Amino acid sequence: MHRLAVTKAAALCAAVAFVAAMGPASASPAAAPSSTAQDVARPVRATVLVDCLSHPQVRPADFILACGDGNSRLTSLRWVRWDAASAKAKGVNSVNDCDPYCAAGTFHSYRVVVRLDKPKAWKKDPQQQHYSRMTLTFTGDRPERMARTVTYSLWN
Repeated sequence: MHRLAVTKAAALCAAVAFVAAMGPASASPAAAPSSTAQDVARPVRATVLVDCLSHPQVRPADFILACGDGNSRLTSLRWVRWDAASAKAKGVNSVNDCDPYCAAGTFHSYRVVVRLDKPKAWKKDPQQQHYSRMTLTFTGDRPERMARTVTYSLWN
């Protein structure tokens, strides 16, 4: 029995010595990852919609179109698509008729389909893509003197 215990102890000591000789994994130099591996590991950032305060938005429920006075805004946005190339939503464009003047005007709601596209590098964060164009298509009534489809260049 004593001889079996000594044999086990010797085997255990040999295993511990072998592991100690190998050193911790962090002590061995690692090969530099290839650029392809780095690209795969880097998280993909969603293309954004930049708001009036230069904040990036992804699938916002509301969005102000008239930054100066807030007299045109998108509300109740339900996004059906949002990818690197384009985004699409259904919602409401609330527009102030400014009658008799904007402060005393009335907001009217018009159903729209919103399409975002033409992604570009964002000046504030060149690694971030932002949509640079928005197209609104009114699906029913629309504001007076406004075309059924309206396209806006978005700020950068």
